[in-house]
Amino acid sequence: MTIDQNINVVRQEFESFPDWEDRYMHIIALGKGLAPYNEVHLTDEFKVKGCQSQVWLHAAIVGGRVRFEAESDALIVKGLITILLRLFNDRTPKEILEAPSDLVARLGFEQHLSQSRANGVASVLKQVKLYALAYSMVRA
Repeated sequence: MTIDQNINVVRQEFESFPDWEDRYMHIIALGKGLAPYNEVHLTDEFKVKGCQSQVWLHAAIVGGRVRFEAESDALIVKGLITILLRLFNDRTPKEILEAPSDLVARLGFEQHLSQSRANGVASVLKQVKLYALAYSMVRA
């Protein structure tokens, strides 16, 4: 599936919940399932700037695809990161770079995330794309 198709799947997944309280509970549940983060990468080098919560994002290129791991100190943020990883993990740098930047709006979250959380998601997305850009240059 393409990133756009996965965005639609996630949007439909959240639309299946009757209200935003249930959607927030789902985001928290997703955060609890975030894969463990390698503590070696819990450094300022991998800390995402622009997030109110602490967020770390590490990437590696494996077989031409970018693999991400992430961590946060806040459950809702962990859930939002889990969604981002569902969309961007194990993609080629080109796919990531061509992905839409208005992710919060496309997911239908724009009216329900605080400004600081929306900015945090945008910061993580920016960092995801920066990793993809760096890896696209290495592979060129």
